[in-house]
This record gives sequence, C-alpha cells and structure tokens, in this order.
Amino acid sequence: MEVHTGVLIVGAGPAGLATAACLNQINIPYVTVEREDCSASLWRNRAYDRLKLHLAKEFCELPHMSYPVDAPTYIPKDQFVKYLENYIECFDIRPKFQTAIESCSYDEGRKCWFSLARDMTTSMVVRYTARFLVVASGENSAEYIPIIRGLHGFAGEVIHSSRYKSGASYSGKNVLTVGCGNSGMEIAYDLASHGANTSIVIHNPVHVVTKEIIRLGMILVQHKPMDVVDDLLVRLSNFVFGDLSRHGIVRPKVGPLLLKEKTGRSPVIDVGTVTLIKNGTIKVHGDISKIKDNIVEFEGRKESAFDAIVFATGYKSMANSWLKNGESMLNDDGLPKQKFPNHWKGANGLYCAGLAKRGLAGIAMDAKNITNDILSSYHTQI
Repeated sequence: MEVHTGVLIVGAGPAGLATAACLNQINIPYVTVEREDCSASLWRNRAYDRLKLHLAKEFCELPHMSYPVDAPTYIPKDQFVKYLENYIECFDIRPKFQTAIESCSYDEGRKCWFSLARDMTTSMVVRYTARFLVVASGENSAEYIPIIRGLHGFAGEVIHSSRYKSGASYSGKNVLTVGCGNSGMEIAYDLASHGANTSIVIHNPVHVVTKEIIRLGMILVQHKPMDVVDDLLVRLSNFVFGDLSRHGIVRPKVGPLLLKEKTGRSPVIDVGTVTLIKNGTIKVHGDISKIKDNIVEFEGRKESAFDAIVFATGYKSMANSWLKNGESMLNDDGLPKQKFPNHWKGANGLYCAGLAKRGLAGIAMDAKNITNDILSSYHTQI
C-alpha cells in the first residue's frame, strides 16, 4: 500500500498535533502517524497522577486554541489531556495510530521523503511519499536509565518515572528517587506524602524556584534583559528558600532563564519538597557508586538499604533509529544541531517540532515556523 501526501508528520504528541492544526488552517494536506494507540501517550499513560503543568497556562497553549476561561492557572494532567482531545476534534486531526515508521530517507531523484511504516495491528507495510517531513516523535521517545554498577542485581523494585503513578503503594517502604529535575523532586514529595521513607539523589547544581517566581520571570523577560531578570529571580529564590547548599542543593552559577536558554535545563518548581528536605523527611544523597543486593553505596562510602528505586533520569530521542537522512538537522543524540530558535529546519523539506527542550511554548513556535516555511514553497513544488 502506498500513500502520497504533502507533509508526513511523525508523532501525535502535542508537537505533532500543533503542526497538524497549523497545516489544517492553510489547507495543506498531511498525514500524521503515531506508533502508540492514542495521541499524547506520554501524558495519558506515562505521567504520574499528581502532575500539573509547571508553567502558567498562558505559556502552555497550542496554536489557534486557548484554554477555557475557567481553567485553573496551572493545568492538571487530566485537564490538559482533555484540552488535547478538544484540540484534535476542533482541527479534525486524524492520526494513523499503531503505525510505526521503520525507515525514512530522502529520494534525490523524486525530490521527496520516502518512508516505510508498519501497521502494528496487521503487520502490513505502508509506504508514505511526502514532499515534507516533520519529526515530531519527541524528546521523550525512550526511557533513559544510567548504567550503575550492580543495578541489574538490585534485590528490590526498579522503575523509570514514566511508570510511576502514585506513592500510595510504597507506604512504609524505603524508596530512592534518582534525579533532581521537576519529576524527581515531585515524585520524592509524593512518596514522602504517602508515608514512604524517601531519599533522593541530587548530583547536579539546580535552581529551585516557586511557580510564582518563574511566572514573574517569564513575564518580565519579555520587557527586560535576561541577566537582570535572572538576578531578581535568584534573589527572590534565596529569600524564599534560604541557603540550600547545607541541605545538598547547590544553585548553578548561571541564572535560571539563561541556563534554560543555553542547555534546555529547567529550574525546579518546588511543590513542597524543599520543606521536607529541610526537616529531614526526605534525605539527600550524592552520586551512586555501586549497588549490591538491596544496599546502595553513595559517594563518600555512605550506604543505605532500599526496597525500590525510581529513576527520574529523563528520556532520549529515538529519531535517528528510523531517520536515514537527518544529518542536516539532528545530532547523534537525535536532537537539533542548531541552537534555538534556528533548530527546527533541516535540508530538503525536513523539519522537527518539539525537540528544542522549550516545552509547550516552544512547540507552538516550532509548529508556526514550520507551517509558514512549508507554505512559502509548497505551491512551487507541487
């Protein structure tokens, strides 16, 4: 079976949906393929129960559709999924679910992208031919767990944060969370709130802020220099939290907004974790040296026994496993070579959406830029 279309979008998460909606607005034909059996599977199936969008709703809208006027400032996971469902219905987006792209390459002779996909329900191979290709398969395609000596022999439970739902089943157990980003800090809080004896590995410097502080910063940075805003945010955070270095949390030398600009690393928005760290409810450890049975040894030869380890250590892109001619746009890690905001375009009609570690606001920008660029050349190429 062969399908011809103007644009092939790989992925039906927020990035793929936003791109589809923008193309819909200018009547350019496209097909969206998704290997999972639903849209936004990360949000539906791999997010913990208490998750809310970490940024205020005005920074988390997809193109051409606002949140309902009565929506809370910080959108809970279930309401965000409902927003995406309404978005799909509003723009009549119809992804081809359980369709896994196995290879995709550029055909110089035909000046098009040639993709082989497998219908996972029937095992039938479908061939897609498109003038333009949008990689929207996400930064979070595959779980990442670091290599740690002895981990495979750990006597307890090991899970990635994508499979963590609630701390309710861990009450009374000794649980270690590895990772000090927003997910790791919030999972540690959730575990402790449910009565788990909770520890967390914090091995990198990290900015900790409140949601009000980061919202103020994102508003101010639209009008003031970033270094001035960063200085204010650090001062406010120090006022709210005090010196956290004696509790094992060291603040980076680079300000929170500039660090996000340079590296894509977001500040941690505190949900109550810092208070529990300060009062000793959550214990902080440095890097793991090795694991033996149920004993984890940390740097400095400190040891503790654990019943479970939750790895909140992020994800990795899998785009390079199927994209054969992506060198103009993606590096060896499957992420953009060019820095934001020039990351979204490669050669020969190749684009990426949602790979710049810029959250939903970055996704909206990518979708608009890609659509405008396709529109500028579409009618001269057909």
